Amino acid sequence: MIIRFLGTHNEESRDTRLVSILVDGVLAVDAGSLTEGLSFAEQENIKAILLSHGHYDHIRDIPAFVFNNSQRLTRVFASQEALDVLSSHLVDGLIYPNFAEESTFLKKRALELCRLEPLSPQEIEGYTVTAVPLNHPVGALGFEITSPRQERLLYATDTGPGLHQVWQSTSPQLLIIDTTYPDRLEKAAWDAGHLCPKLLLKELNDFRSTKGYLPRVASVHLSPGFEAEIRDELKGVSSELGITIEIPSEGDTITI
Repeated sequence: MIIRFLGTHNEESRDTRLVSILVDGVLAVDAGSLTEGLSFAEQENIKAILLSHGHYDHIRDIPAFVFNNSQRLTRVFASQEALDVLSSHLVDGLIYPNFAEESTFLKKRALELCRLEPLSPQEIEGYTVTAVPLNHPVGALGFEITSPRQERLLYATDTGPGLHQVWQSTSPQLLIIDTTYPDRLEKAAWDAGHLCPKLLLKELNDFRSTKGYLPRVASVHLSPGFEAEIRDELKGVSSELGITIEIPSEGDTITI
């Protein structure tokens, strides 16, 4: 399984992009940077898109992606809350055409909105996807994605503390997880449903207590203004746990 990081931040600039990853070139997870991060040919290879929740930085590129690929049907999988946000605020017939309806100027549907039920494994383009509830507003979901070769990725961003039930339900080889704030903003992390390095340490210790091992860990959704602090504090977390916490940048890949 090859994971390509199209965007790894929560704010956008010349050097940072909003969160989105691509699995084996065919399965996209979140769509903060799905179009500007890929060529048209690379976009054509994508078979399905998973959305963790309905916040703008995770769904923004869906309309542009569907417009670019309107000759075919794109399936988007998410919670009902996220699908409702997408259909009422972006592909709403005003800002962009309602691609999920046949009455658009295309005279056909170009978008299929597919509801995911938590803890109910579903086959999506050859992968087994299990959605797990996260501690973040608007019904956020994480995704355990299992390849046909049984490689397992857990994508858990955006999320706040309290992931014990998630650990009980999953067994990833690679964990991609939120680390939005530095430790001095721990209260802001709690209030917003995010993690800082101190909170991540607690969650990873609970993971090891629950599962008896630690997976590879990659930290994403960093706030660019605090990135130097977060990176420095994650070094301390790595040292205490005896593991390496990877901090991928835009364009990086991880293979499991």
